[in-house]
Amino acid sequence: MTTAAQSDPNPAQVTMTLSAIAATAATPRPSGESLQEQTQRARLGIAAQLDNAALATRSTWELRWLALSPDNANLAYIAWNSDGSNQIAVVVRGTIDNPTDMMEDLDVGTVVPFTAGGSANTAVSAGAMAAFTQVVTARGITATTDAPAAGSEPGGPDSAVPTGGTLPQVLAALLSYVPSTPRPTVYVTGHSLGGCIATTLATYLQAQTWAKNPSFALLTFAAPTAGLKSFADYVDSRPWSLNERWVNAYDLVPRAWSDLSAAKGWYPAPGPSANEEVKILLSGIDLLRNGNVYVQPSATSPKTVNADYTTYNAQLVNETTGDFLGQVAFQHANSTYLNLLGAPLVPAGPTVTAVSPTAGQGGQSVNITGTGFSADSVVDFGPIPCTDFSVDSSGTRIKATAPDGHGIADVRVTTMLGTSPAVPLGQFAYDGGPAPVVVSTVTPRSGKLGTQVTINGSGFTSGATAHIKDIALTSVTFVSPTQITAKVPLHRPEWPKTVDITVTVGVATSPTSPASEFTYTG
Repeated sequence: MTTAAQSDPNPAQVTMTLSAIAATAATPRPSGESLQEQTQRARLGIAAQLDNAALATRSTWELRWLALSPDNANLAYIAWNSDGSNQIAVVVRGTIDNPTDMMEDLDVGTVVPFTAGGSANTAVSAGAMAAFTQVVTARGITATTDAPAAGSEPGGPDSAVPTGGTLPQVLAALLSYVPSTPRPTVYVTGHSLGGCIATTLATYLQAQTWAKNPSFALLTFAAPTAGLKSFADYVDSRPWSLNERWVNAYDLVPRAWSDLSAAKGWYPAPGPSANEEVKILLSGIDLLRNGNVYVQPSATSPKTVNADYTTYNAQLVNETTGDFLGQVAFQHANSTYLNLLGAPLVPAGPTVTAVSPTAGQGGQSVNITGTGFSADSVVDFGPIPCTDFSVDSSGTRIKATAPDGHGIADVRVTTMLGTSPAVPLGQFAYDGGPAPVVVSTVTPRSGKLGTQVTINGSGFTSGATAHIKDIALTSVTFVSPTQITAKVPLHRPEWPKTVDITVTVGVATSPTSPASEFTYTG
């Protein structure tokens, strides 16, 4: 958002980066942490991301305030640009979850007046109003940070903006300190539900009276619809210095709740196309709006990217519900929007790709493999914290001593950037096992009767069997605890073209996922 050079990042690249950074440390540590502890971890992670000169934010933005709602549903932060442009950003995270779950959880069956924006004749969903209320009333953790002093260079040491107040209180304090010239600009932005909340929040903030008479800019990304036509028209009528709504043409979320049915015709070649189960799911989600007619602001002129569907996850193109929902998540992701906008990607949090061994007792030495491990890493086996571990300098390996536990535990790593997701190959079975049976890849992914496939995963033993539906694969050969080979049976007329291969060891059968799919070609 600077204008010093033509090569500088544009406003969309900067605000989408700020929005992606809001997802930092979104997931609580599995073994538990207080709201204060998670908020502090988010502050550290967001501050570190803002200090990253490789991002579109160019390390000129400084964190001034952050608040996390008590239920972890919403987070907001305020950042100030130290490059002399007199810019402030109000960034909203919103709920972090599966996109379809997020839409199901948002209360759109009831609409309520939105008088906070300065008009008595606008209406938004009850869910959007509840989220707005959480964000505007949430209080930051009690602390102080340097803030720009009146008439001096921002960041002066003689003044402080309280971080324990609410968003409006802290924004008012910050605006009282910044210079009058150039005229301050407040950018309000967010991705996904954060973008939906940003629409209500920006309208509310613009209706207030502020020191230095700032201009307001509204930029949203992948935002579901907040309200009815009355609200959309009111938002579009406001005197924004910039008003942009960015959407990926093949992102399902911004079509909620005005155009969900369009996704029943998705995705174009190479797919995945919606099967009947997906179409029923979309119809069910659309019923949640209870007949309310939602309208997006600037509905006729969004900033659309990926209109030709050249950006997609090539591993999720089969006509299955798993692939469709996986593609929905990919198209909606922060990283996809940053890529489509030509902005550098925000560094991801840690991931766990494997643990070895996958079964044992408390006190067992366990090697954890993954990415993004750092000196501040902590390790959890399910809800039990691990107290004895060491992180390799490569950031890809952790040697841990399993804490006492029972059952099957997800091994997860947490840093200031986030918590690794639970993955099938990251499980540890207590009480002597057996090890979890997981299929991680099937190679080749397509073929016909008699095609020999290599099935990779974990928990395999001699005597393992492999199936498609209830039909056994033939010539099953045990290669190692992580690999078997087999030949696929004849395709049955009642089967879909794409099927799942499962492996059974004793009474344990591997779960299905896009990774276990095989497509018949003849």
